[in-house]
Amino acid sequence: ASPRLTEKIVALNLVAPLVLSQQAHGALSANEAPGCIVNIASVSGARPSPGTAAYGAAKAGLLSSTRSLAMEWGPHIRVNALIVGLVHNDAGIEHYGGDEGFRRVADMLPLKRMASPEDVANAVLMMCSDRAAYISGANLEVDGGGEVPVFLHLANASSTAK
Repeated sequence: ASPRLTEKIVALNLVAPLVLSQQAHGALSANEAPGCIVNIASVSGARPSPGTAAYGAAKAGLLSSTRSLAMEWGPHIRVNALIVGLVHNDAGIEHYGGDEGFRRVADMLPLKRMASPEDVANAVLMMCSDRAAYISGANLEVDGGGEVPVFLHLANASSTAK
């Protein structure tokens, strides 16, 4: 990727959430009730991200800054992040090759489906609820159990081919 594209990727995925968090901090600090910020990160920030290194690095930075801001802004404001896995949405139709591609990917996940946008929204609501009042600085994995390692699929394919 060009340096300009790399800068834009980092600006969108790290700088923008940091600036928004700082602005939210200002607004939430004025309230007497405690506040909560939930950053949306990605599995690409927690594992290698070949082909999208700038995106992965930006999301890793967001995970790190989440923990730092939680320390800085506690006890009044809790700051957490979601490490979101694969999400089924219209933006991914071309990337995954349509419905058949979505099905192939879902079959490789422990829950046999990709996340819905509602799954992510529900995780945000949970992290902002009173039930999560002692959770701050956490990076919660919202990935349906993770991605099954490729070597397991290769092993299964070779055992069924015999």
